[in-house]
Amino acid sequence: MPERGARGGAAQYPPARTMIIVSLIIVIALAAIAGYYVGVRQRPAGGLAPPPAPSVASPPAAATAAPSAPRIDDAFGSEKARLVRSRDAEAAMLRNGLAARDAALGHRSELSRERERMFGELADARSETARYRQLVIDIETNAPPPILAGVGEPDDLKLIVGVGPVLERMLHNLGVTTFRQIARWTERDIAEFDAKLPEFPGRIQRDQWVTQARALHESKYGQGVPDLRARG
Repeated sequence: MPERGARGGAAQYPPARTMIIVSLIIVIALAAIAGYYVGVRQRPAGGLAPPPAPSVASPPAAATAAPSAPRIDDAFGSEKARLVRSRDAEAAMLRNGLAARDAALGHRSELSRERERMFGELADARSETARYRQLVIDIETNAPPPILAGVGEPDDLKLIVGVGPVLERMLHNLGVTTFRQIARWTERDIAEFDAKLPEFPGRIQRDQWVTQARALHESKYGQGVPDLRARG
């Protein structure tokens, strides 16, 4: 009997060792599960890995790209300076052109004023020459001072064919201002006045001033020359 008990105890010992091993496995499994759980708790939300830290080598890249900016600025500054110089040159050229044009216009205006002044002086000289010429004619012909013969204003002697402004003025200087005076001229008067008008020889008889003066006087005053009727 004792021998059987000893064998039976030896037969029951292996199950105890098996229980220990199983317990160790369970503990290890629990420890692994606990570690996994702790790891999941510490991971960021969404399960995404944190962004990588910026590399330290990026600043040299920026440093290498920086020198290109001054080159662009220098090129822009040079082009701007060139454009400014070109604009200033064109403006100076335009100013010079305007100054030259103004000078030419001023010179032309001065020439125009000088020409007008010379024309005025020439006209005055001609008028003065005509006046002196008439004085010489009056002195040579011993012409009397001009007087108004008859009543009223002088007649327009230019209505007589052959008498122009110059002859009318000369007749006025000789004292002849009316149609009646010329209508009363005799052959002797015609010869005398023809001698006083040496620049127009024979015009009195050729143009028949006396006949025209009688007709003009009768047309203007409505009657013939009274002295002629008395003579007839």
